[in-house]
Formats: sequence, structure tokens, C-alpha cells
Amino acid sequence: MKPRLIVNSNDQDYLADKFRISENHISSASKIALLKIQSWKFANKTPEIGVEYLNSIEDIIQKSFFAFVPPSHILSEESFFFSPNDN
Repeated sequence: MKPRLIVNSNDQDYLADKFRISENHISSASKIALLKIQSWKFANKTPEIGVEYLNSIEDIIQKSFFAFVPPSHILSEESFFFSPNDN
């Protein structure tokens, strides 16, 4: 018999906390992405910055923003395949 994880007596509190945590994570990731884009724009306007540096930054942006992620990977990360759907 599997040990059952007792989350909380109030599921709404648990869901609200889970939502807050994910919102904070998304907000932090968005701020970091914005700072990286602003840094790249500044480096692009500065003539002293080397061409090799600009190429490496452009390569990083291409790989991170324009990378293809298959739908099956996203569904797997969201545990779609491991639990029944509750609509």
C-alpha cells in the first residue's frame, strides 16, 4: 500500500499557494529574460563590443527563444500522461 500524501484539509488553500508559487516563478523568469534582452540591445548599440560577443549572444537568444519543444514533452512535464484528466 502506497503512503498517501496529505496535502491540506483545505484544497483551496493548497491550490492558491501552488498558484502563487508558480506566478512568482514566472514573474522572476520574465524579469530575468527582460534584463537579458535589454543587455543584448545595449551591447548591440555599443561599438566597443566585439563581433564575437554579439554573435554568441545572438546564438543564445536563437537557441532559447526559438527552440522547438515537441507537444509530447510539454504534456509529459505537466503530468498529462500520468493522471486522468479532470475537466
